[in-house]
Amino acid sequence: MQSRILGTTMPVLEVALDPNDSVISEAGELSWMASSIQLSTHTQYGGGGGVLGVLKRVVGGASLFMTEYRAIGAPGTVSFAAKMPGHIVPVEVNAQNEYMIHRHGFLCGTPQIQITVGFQQSLGAGIFGGEGFLLQRVKGTGTAWIELSGELIMKDLQPGETLLVHPGHVGAFQANVSFQITTVSGIKNMLFGGDGIFLAALTGPGKVWLQTLPISRLAQELMEYMPAQTGQSVEGGVVGGIVGSLLGGMR
Repeated sequence: MQSRILGTTMPVLEVALDPNDSVISEAGELSWMASSIQLSTHTQYGGGGGVLGVLKRVVGGASLFMTEYRAIGAPGTVSFAAKMPGHIVPVEVNAQNEYMIHRHGFLCGTPQIQITVGFQQSLGAGIFGGEGFLLQRVKGTGTAWIELSGELIMKDLQPGETLLVHPGHVGAFQANVSFQITTVSGIKNMLFGGDGIFLAALTGPGKVWLQTLPISRLAQELMEYMPAQTGQSVEGGVVGGIVGSLLGGMR
């Protein structure tokens, strides 16, 4: 199995599979593939642990169904395009290297990769779309490809070093990094600072990947173009339709 990442601002992951090689992804991630690739959609792929593993995966923000793409009889390629401008990052996963990623971050992985709930905290309606803050845990053995939006900033935290991050900018981090949600200090800062109430505190040692374009911030910036009522301009309707489709695909 070989892979390469093509493109720049809207990258595409192309995975070349030898006969009987396979990769898994959440249902609906496919962009294109060779005719030798066979699809198999199932609830058990990428989760492990039977029904309990499936439930943990769904609670973590992943879809109920996973799809396996397997080369049958001949080599073939399967491709997965990024849903947002940004980066596709490969990570090697094993018992010593597990990862926490944002809820829409898993693009695809080799068959022994497992996805489960990593962190879940309700932060109040309207702050994170009313759904709270979720992280997926990527574990197992093999390679996983994760999708991060916007520019990619990597921090290598030293033991005891803490980084405070707006939660939407948390893209991924090694599972040995300590993580907790904290609040902005000071009532005036909470009410008038404009940076929100909550921050993510990440404490080393370990690597952290930050994304500069959270989907929540993009949605907020585009809200003024969203049609509020009937009778809006054609331009507003077109932009609103595009944004609505994008947000629907990211849920």
